[in-house]
Amino acid sequence: MHHHPTIVTLDLEGVFTPEIWIEFADKVGIPELRRTTRDEPDYDKLMRFRIDLLQQHGFTLSDIQAVIAGMELLPGAREFLDWLRARTQVIILSDTFYQFAQPLMAKLGYPTLFCHSLVVDEKDVIVGYQLRMPDSKRAAVNALKAINFYIVAAGDSYNDVSMLKEADQGFLFRPPANVVAEFPQFPVAEDYETLKTFIEPWLY
Repeated sequence: MHHHPTIVTLDLEGVFTPEIWIEFADKVGIPELRRTTRDEPDYDKLMRFRIDLLQQHGFTLSDIQAVIAGMELLPGAREFLDWLRARTQVIILSDTFYQFAQPLMAKLGYPTLFCHSLVVDEKDVIVGYQLRMPDSKRAAVNALKAINFYIVAAGDSYNDVSMLKEADQGFLFRPPANVVAEFPQFPVAEDYETLKTFIEPWLY
């Protein structure tokens, strides 16, 4: 097998939780907030668009956090994460924001999360965002490999592909068909039991 200890890196949305922006859009009835990087590949444009919409509708960070606090994890997500954390080190690598993820982290038992930050003014209005760094998922995997960890990664979409490529082993979890077609090199798991069987051989 391999001689270095393993760290498993996993995406958050689509793996443990529903897509936060889509859930919020549906809860508050603003369909334009359902736009993702598939609709607007320029992430900065997409975030500016979202922040403008939130301001137009008068939503504060607390309003959004209250909606997120009412979101459920994907069925079986907590059990899967507990199973994994009992066996190895796990880090969640996400393109979400700490202020959004907070309520969901409580439901997951506070795993380690590397993500980005929102800029919020004194009136609790989201005025901007701060990416920790570009291509942060790939950079995190690269850094963990540099300190002699063996990395097993799983994610569900385009923004996970650079992480999966950088990892020693990469898997797709419930990905959209276009991602499967474009990246046939990654085995596909459609449920947690299958993902367990993919990950387990690399844990020792």
